Amino acid sequence: MQIATYLKEEHEQLALLVDDWLYDMDALHPELPSTMSMLLQYWEEYLPFLQGAPIMIQEGKISRKQAIPLTQAQLASPVPHPSSCRDGYAFRQHVEAARRNRKVPMIEAFDQYPIFYFTNHNAILGPGEIPCMPDHFQKLDFELECAIVICKQGRNIRADQADEYIGGFMIMNDMSARTLQMEEMLLNLGPAKGKDFATVLGPILVTPDELEAYKVPPPAGHTGAAYNLNMVCRVNGVEVSRGNLKDMDWTFAEIIERASYGATLFPGDVIGSGTVGTGCFLELNGTGKLNDPNYTEQWLKEGDVVEMDIDGLGTLSNTIVREEEDFSILALKKTLNAH
Repeated sequence: MQIATYLKEEHEQLALLVDDWLYDMDALHPELPSTMSMLLQYWEEYLPFLQGAPIMIQEGKISRKQAIPLTQAQLASPVPHPSSCRDGYAFRQHVEAARRNRKVPMIEAFDQYPIFYFTNHNAILGPGEIPCMPDHFQKLDFELECAIVICKQGRNIRADQADEYIGGFMIMNDMSARTLQMEEMLLNLGPAKGKDFATVLGPILVTPDELEAYKVPPPAGHTGAAYNLNMVCRVNGVEVSRGNLKDMDWTFAEIIERASYGATLFPGDVIGSGTVGTGCFLELNGTGKLNDPNYTEQWLKEGDVVEMDIDGLGTLSNTIVREEEDFSILALKKTLNAH
């Protein structure tokens, strides 16, 4: 099942996507919710009907006259208002490469437990423009990821049961302003202004049953579902990143287990995988400079088009735009007097 949120008369409208046509929820049944937040609250109640809706459409019991072509819709994030947004750190290849490029050893604790940070759940974007302030353009970066959304409340969830709490999967672009990120992380507190301006989700939410054909065993010694899904990022039509979701060293189930320890997860909580190997310019630039001192760094700039593909999840396309504001917080940094 594929679910989308699109803008209808300037309001967010929840719809079922079938054969590239969007069917509003109330066109399927008058009692179905019109927002993703409400659907997730009553996920188990509405799921059986929604799973049967594509058959009803194919049988002509639901008319296509009530649908609109996907190509004519302005998609928003499929989960426009997450109740929270965590981002993991699950790909060892990315972590190893980033540390190698900085000439520091791999963190042994990576293999002990999955970690995550909270990002701004009120800065969620979907396909379309990503507005950026002047300081964001100081080493502006993408991060190629996959994300899940929680569909039922749980606390102290065990990994062997955690996949039951996943409502669906989306492409995630964890936008990063690296200069802001690096300066603030010198103070040993997680990323804040370097990350909180935009997290992009989309283009649709795909339920786990749609991905059964891609399922593979998890890494040895790990618990939970894993999926053989190619992940690709292009900037202005040029491929810059390629990886695979099956290379997550920690599964989403294991991340859920840790996230829910002593804490309640709620329907609408979003959790990202973390960056796939080669999945950002920070890593790519570091590797390039390590191999060639004359390597020219690449960062995102105004007007760039970022496209992300993940097998079974579609293509997430965004354009980088500049906000009409010249305010800089980097310019406010104090000058330290030498003693």
